[in-house]
Amino acid sequence: MDEKRADAFFHALSDGTRRDILRRVLAGEHSVTALAEHYPMSFAAVQKHVAVLERAGLVTKRRSGRESLASGDVEAVRTVASLLREFEDVWRGRVAGIDSLLAHETPADTTSTD
Repeated sequence: MDEKRADAFFHALSDGTRRDILRRVLAGEHSVTALAEHYPMSFAAVQKHVAVLERAGLVTKRRSGRESLASGDVEAVRTVASLLREFEDVWRGRVAGIDSLLAHETPADTTSTD
């Protein structure tokens, strides 16, 4: 994955309202008007959140008459999950290395010559 796409994913997911919108549209297609009813903000503000998700590739929109319908892109979410697993694997590798070093470390000599 290129860094610009990863940046767009994490920017889009950095906001709680956008994560909530994504949850809703992953469960099923919603009109932006219906989505706006769930948030204490203007319709325009919800449209902007949906646009950020769309630019990141996490949401697709289509027109149906006068309505704009949003759907979550499951493949994009899987891509984000895959990226997070890569980070987890790096972390687990570091922890395993530390565990290995600790297992091979000899106990300090505690006998005193005094």
